[in-house]
Amino acid sequence: MNEAHEYFNRQIKLWGEATQDSLASKKVAIIGSGGLGCSLGIALGASGIGEFSFVDFDEVGVHNIHRQIGFKVGDDGKYKSEVLKELVESRCPYTKVTTYTEGFEDFAKRNLEFDLIIDATDNLPTRAAINEYCMSKNQPWIYGSVEEFHGQVCFFEEASYEAVFQINDRKPNGIACPIVMHIASLQANLAIRYLTGLSVKKDVLYYISFNEEGEYTTKKFNLPKQ
Repeated sequence: MNEAHEYFNRQIKLWGEATQDSLASKKVAIIGSGGLGCSLGIALGASGIGEFSFVDFDEVGVHNIHRQIGFKVGDDGKYKSEVLKELVESRCPYTKVTTYTEGFEDFAKRNLEFDLIIDATDNLPTRAAINEYCMSKNQPWIYGSVEEFHGQVCFFEEASYEAVFQINDRKPNGIACPIVMHIASLQANLAIRYLTGLSVKKDVLYYISFNEEGEYTTKKFNLPKQ
């Protein structure tokens, strides 16, 4: 067994060497290196995907670290994408990360090609921009959002984000760390299934929450396609 196959041994048991090797040619862009982006980077970074682009212009702040698990005290003031790149590449020598310390609109102008784009942002206008860009390129993308103890996930292919959500600049309320990790995990599972050729239900919005009695619930909604 070569070193790479030893590293990915448990995944190879899932889908075989050929599928694992195919991941080395995949390119994924993660937009946002905050809470969702950190968990996505860690979950997907060691999966064998060949190239990542991390897009985030923001710097680490102490008030973010509790839910942005890629950072530690002492990282404040550093670019989030750069810190996350170092962590991901240190965990997996078979993955290359390129960072872009800029907003999505500037990144979109680069006109790069990806197998998948993953939304890890925290505001609706940027998600609307991602949606518009991906629809113009027939580019599949995965949406995720979190607030308080609930979150949403969707693999967008033909549906439009703007047809479902009202776009405004409302800021989210408080956020519990575990729900951030949970939503990012669901996004990562959709991504890895898609990139390995496994079945993925697309244009279905999943809403995950705890009700007032602490009961965990999941609802799903079929989204209208364009």
